[in-house]
Amino acid sequence: MLNLNLMQHCANILGEALDFHGPADMKLSNYFREHGELGQKDRGEIAECIYGVIRRFRFLKKINGDENNYKKLVIAWLIKIEGRSVRDLEHELSKEEVEWAKTLKSKDTEEYTWPEKLSLPDWLWDLLVEQYGIDEAILLARSFLEPAKLDIRVNTIKISRDDLVDELAKDTTSIEVMTYSPSGIRIARGTSLSRNRLFLEGKIEVQDESSQILSFLVDAKRGMMVADFCAGAGGKSLAIGAIMKNTGRIYAYDISEKRIINLGKRLKKSGLSNLFAQKIKNEKDAKLKKLHGKFDRVLADVPCSGTGTFRRNPDLKWKNSIQDLDELNLKQLAILEEAKKLVKKEGRLIYSTCSLLKRENGLIVESFLEKNKNFKIISANDILIKNQIPLSTGIFLELTPHKQKTDGFFAAVLERTD
Repeated sequence: MLNLNLMQHCANILGEALDFHGPADMKLSNYFREHGELGQKDRGEIAECIYGVIRRFRFLKKINGDENNYKKLVIAWLIKIEGRSVRDLEHELSKEEVEWAKTLKSKDTEEYTWPEKLSLPDWLWDLLVEQYGIDEAILLARSFLEPAKLDIRVNTIKISRDDLVDELAKDTTSIEVMTYSPSGIRIARGTSLSRNRLFLEGKIEVQDESSQILSFLVDAKRGMMVADFCAGAGGKSLAIGAIMKNTGRIYAYDISEKRIINLGKRLKKSGLSNLFAQKIKNEKDAKLKKLHGKFDRVLADVPCSGTGTFRRNPDLKWKNSIQDLDELNLKQLAILEEAKKLVKKEGRLIYSTCSLLKRENGLIVESFLEKNKNFKIISANDILIKNQIPLSTGIFLELTPHKQKTDGFFAAVLERTD
């Protein structure tokens, strides 16, 4: 349980994290680096507190009445969310804080609006209700408040899933074989892998099950040419390389040199020799022109609002606005228009986001197909069945935390017909 010292550390970090400039996890890491006296257990409790407050920030701010009193936000989280009694905490609080905590315990929150109760911005709540209906929107928003477990992809180039489970069982008893991904397992959140032998040897990678499923949806066969157009740190490229049994060629493109360097480090320990990472200036980079019409598969996992990742990145709830969606939509369509040029005849363009919003998903696909009559939709269900993945979401891949227990995810498979 948080003592007075750890409460103060939490308050200090919240003072930086709640400006929502820059990722919360990076600010947390920087703080821990500056405070080497904090042990692993203390760091775990502090991290739990920080993410707990950020997840429930709107509700806690409403009940607290003062978003700038960071210690009170921590106390409110402990009492109203974690269910701690005032008696448990009073030896850590001032007399004034104890009296305030007692009023907090009995405070009625029934009159709060749903977005206040569920800690969502109004604009996002309105979009979710419009798209899903209020009952499902409530279920979805509640799922955002539950922290996700740690999802692992087994690198089948180096080890089978069964053998990996046996190996990992020596260190942890909390192992769950994934329902959908044939190369995935799930372990307790907070598990440290940075010094784990299996991680250092490249036998496992951290990757959400939704992203693993997408790698199978690409349906890359041995010997194919594949482009990962917005590769990021390359998790999907590495997964596709393993599915292709280290044959063919995968080109992973990204505009960030830092992400490409990180991919290079992961690639070295992966055992893959069919993956080539390249930095590009933008989606119109001249080096891509000579590859027009060459690829069997092109994956465009585009920048998006990240609404599907709120369990892992709760700070994203407070970083976007409805106006940001307009800009993202323009970028998403622009990337698709450039990515399509790489696709050969009868090749496929796979469009994906980690968003739950139709504006970034189905409507973008509709807009693209209106302009590009030489592309047609291929049923995601058919591809998943062929890959023996027991999942049915319709013509598109559509995953949500409250149904599949994965990050929220969308993908459409578009085949070039001419």
